[in-house]
Amino acid sequence: MGTFLAPAKINICLHVLNRRSDGYHDLAMLMQRVSLYDKISIALTGGADITVQCGGVTLPAGQQNIAARAAQALLDRAGVRQGLEIVIEKNIPVAAGLGGGSSDAATVLMGLNDMLSLGFSPEQLMETGVKLGADVPFFIFKHAAWATGIGDRLEEVHGLPPVWYVLVNPGLEVSTAWVYKNLRLTSARDNLRIPRFSGEVEEVVNLLHNDLETVTVERFPLIEDVKQQLIRLGAKGALMSGSGSTVFGVFSDECTARAAAEKMSCHDGWRAFAVEPV
Repeated sequence: MGTFLAPAKINICLHVLNRRSDGYHDLAMLMQRVSLYDKISIALTGGADITVQCGGVTLPAGQQNIAARAAQALLDRAGVRQGLEIVIEKNIPVAAGLGGGSSDAATVLMGLNDMLSLGFSPEQLMETGVKLGADVPFFIFKHAAWATGIGDRLEEVHGLPPVWYVLVNPGLEVSTAWVYKNLRLTSARDNLRIPRFSGEVEEVVNLLHNDLETVTVERFPLIEDVKQQLIRLGAKGALMSGSGSTVFGVFSDECTARAAAEKMSCHDGWRAFAVEPV
């Protein structure tokens, strides 16, 4: 059996550039992994079936689960028949803009590649991963990244400051497909460039932007309230991650971040986490 950690991600900025002919959107994003993890255990079995257990969370079962689909895709590419039992201890909120499903899929790809000594390179794993979800390659990349295309073209970003984040999920599940369907693009932009950093917290705060936030806040005004509460608790800035509903605040020190997370956790049905970049 192998046990692996699948981290969450945040989008420090997310710009939607245009809608493509294939139905996807061209994006420009700064993405960073953070220290909130799902725990994934993979056991080899004697049969040929792939099963997924995820206690306490309603997820598609069997082959419809993205972790199972990731495992099957890798085994098919390797030409290997192998039964698996995958157990996911879910800590990352579901449908929350934190990439939990994509991270689980990426972690299964990497973990199974090691367990079976399949020998696929990270680039090959990313080729398999992008067919499962646009964010999957980012988690295999393992670095803060400037992501373009549908999110699959990745450039490593250096020099991000050692900030802390407080993630707050107010218990809302948001459909990414619904958000993009209701997004109204105003004008195409082609002047966005990979950001450069010298280590100052303000450099992160100045980048905070999410084109999807207006759509989600219009339906769920509570998200704006969460942002304002984080600012009052000491965040230098706050933003919705991805398509929501999780909001993160940027903090310059661990102590203030942990105090804010504890305060935000007092709200009924809310989950808050003080995390750092990984």
